[in-house]
Amino acid sequence: MPAPHWTPDEFRRQGHAAIDWIASYQERVADLPVRSSVRPGEIAAMLPVSPPAGGEPFAALLADLDRLMPGISHWQHPSFFAYFPANASGPAILGDLLASGLGVQGMVWATSPAATEVETRTMDWLAELLGLPDRFRSSGAGGGVIQDTASSAVLTALVAALHRASDGMLRRRGFDRPYTVYCSAEAHSSVAKAVTVAGVGSDQLRRIATVSPGGPLDVAALEQALTDDVTAGRRPALIVSAVGTTGTGAVDDTVALGALARRFGAWLHVDAAWAGVAAVAPEFRPLLNAGLESADSYATNPHKWLLTNFDCDAFYVADRVALTSALAENPEYLRTAESDAGAVIDYRDWHIQLGRRFRALKLWAVLRHYGPDGLAAHIRDGVALAERFAAGLRGDDRFSITHENLSLVCFRLTDDDATGSATLDLMRRVNESGRAYLSHTTTGGRAVIRMAVGTPATAERHIDDLLALLAELR
Repeated sequence: MPAPHWTPDEFRRQGHAAIDWIASYQERVADLPVRSSVRPGEIAAMLPVSPPAGGEPFAALLADLDRLMPGISHWQHPSFFAYFPANASGPAILGDLLASGLGVQGMVWATSPAATEVETRTMDWLAELLGLPDRFRSSGAGGGVIQDTASSAVLTALVAALHRASDGMLRRRGFDRPYTVYCSAEAHSSVAKAVTVAGVGSDQLRRIATVSPGGPLDVAALEQALTDDVTAGRRPALIVSAVGTTGTGAVDDTVALGALARRFGAWLHVDAAWAGVAAVAPEFRPLLNAGLESADSYATNPHKWLLTNFDCDAFYVADRVALTSALAENPEYLRTAESDAGAVIDYRDWHIQLGRRFRALKLWAVLRHYGPDGLAAHIRDGVALAERFAAGLRGDDRFSITHENLSLVCFRLTDDDATGSATLDLMRRVNESGRAYLSHTTTGGRAVIRMAVGTPATAERHIDDLLALLAELR
């Protein structure tokens, strides 16, 4: 006999068990090895090859989660310092649960008006908290939408940029000439992927050199590349300004890039995926927000450092018509009187996919619970902890800091060779210890270790423990 649907009472009972499991995990996560050490296939070998023939109690799934713990790398561990933080907070988790419980499809306004209007208001709140220009607010020509990741945001921006660069002809005729895209050599790989997915072709992507290893984009080199492409009959479509590069946290000169974008008629997209949310603390806005008045689009990820669990990318445009004219499709089965009258926002026209859940609930919950002061305090804590780590490294001449931006510190062994092999070996031993988790990048052909702070549970003692571990293993 098929397993029955849960009644509300059964859901309540099992839901309590799931919440208890999560709360218990939060209590014990600091005692677990930070990084998974299982071998490929080890977890799969623990699972049946075929699904169960009959229904199983939900408690069996929770028990299996406990068995699978060796295969989990704990992104919420206070000693997780790899990549970038992936914050999860109580309000966001429950907001996500509420969205799942409602189970709405907010593809057009009429299918759930609250899903659309709460998102619009939430995005305006976030724009205010970040100090973004008014041109990104829904009260004007622009507005914001929640994407899943910054990768989707840059792809969406590229499609809009191509539409504008082709005077709207791209949708009808396809590519009539080479359209070019420009970004720093340090820009995220999502730019290259967007170029591939959009059919632009990797030959038309210009990876512009940086002014120093791991530093910001060289503006003079960008200007030369733009000039060369126009001379050769190519059409510059998109320039990406990286505000907080993935490798080292470098910040491109968005003011200068905006001037070049206007001069060459290109769309300027600002990718501030990790760093942008730090602007909730006003003292960081001069670094992060300079030049945004010239940007056509902007993206930052609350799911990295702003206490909102994955996935949640905040994507803004200065001209929403430039976006929707590139993406809108209007089949009869999606038409409504409100949409036809232009009286509402249909977010299906603001990104690639059609279907969308009540995405704003978890971000709305975070903004309401923490407020401006709480969010700014969280950011400042991360920066202060990174500064504490950097100060500890400076007190030990065995280590050299190569880059320090906000809550990211890049460093290497001072006496390492040009390849950075000893530095990478040190990182490997740290990660294998289970006591901390670090990641790496290369700058100028040399490997460096990245230490990124931002997990809510991280405290000074965890920074001190990492410094002690590095000294011990060195």
